[in-house]
Amino acid sequence: MDAIRTFKLTKRFNSLIAVNSIDLKIEQGELFSLLGPNGAGKTTTINMLCCLLKPTEGTAQIMGYDTIKEPLKVKELIGVSPQETAISEHLNSWENLALIGKIHGMSSDAVKSRSGELLEVMGLTERGKDRVGKFSGGMKRRLSTAMAMVHAPSILFLDEPTLGLDPQARRATWEHIAQLKGKKTILLTTHYMEEADFLSDKVAIIDEGRIVAEGAPGQLKANFLKTRTMLISAENITDELMYGLKGRYSQVKEVEGKLRISDKKLDFRELTDYLYLKGATVHSAALEEPTLEDVLIQLTGKEFRD
Repeated sequence: MDAIRTFKLTKRFNSLIAVNSIDLKIEQGELFSLLGPNGAGKTTTINMLCCLLKPTEGTAQIMGYDTIKEPLKVKELIGVSPQETAISEHLNSWENLALIGKIHGMSSDAVKSRSGELLEVMGLTERGKDRVGKFSGGMKRRLSTAMAMVHAPSILFLDEPTLGLDPQARRATWEHIAQLKGKKTILLTTHYMEEADFLSDKVAIIDEGRIVAEGAPGQLKANFLKTRTMLISAENITDELMYGLKGRYSQVKEVEGKLRISDKKLDFRELTDYLYLKGATVHSAALEEPTLEDVLIQLTGKEFRD
């Protein structure tokens, strides 16, 4: 049985089609990232899968349960960290975690043990008894993620779980999520491409409500980015040499004192030999690895934080 299935899932808001007939198939234990520019339909999709929105058309299943016909069964299986943190600011961290645990029928001992573990992972142990209303935005994000995990759900929906976190807290969150791979099914949205690349088994790119590409991160980069790029640190780069390079390669730029050269048929040895022949002194040259953000921009034509 697949953990998550959607069949022509669609959501309209009056004349706006927010999600347009998407089909997703996410296996149990898989970490699946849904990526796209702002307004692409990511959060709307998650809200339908979590029974917070009813689709206009199509259906969705969580572990075989229909999200419209069997919402209570679905909610027993999932944990959600929404984009807008849903925490009780008049309570402290322990109390927020206990509230979620009790809703899901956990014993007091189990809630206490699990809460302590998650507060340590999220770096909130020392602030565990402080009222959440005094927390920074990043601290609230960390607590929201812990609340999604406290009852050990089979399926996790993490909508921008590391937004606003400092690098250390973000890395700690990544490591905890990575430990859950294979044990939990996770649907993740993120604006951090290195996060999606590091964590994901599969990725789907959504734009204007439609899935425009899907596959493993490495597969997407190989399939959609045919152009190779080299970064070169060199001296004696004359105007004549730059003119010659632009005649040989599709894109030649000088970025922060280095040459950035891109072309479909870029050969490392051929390029460096050409530079030497024209009198340039090459200090370093390296192929630049493509990123998921490169894929997204190529497919959607939009910067990631559109």
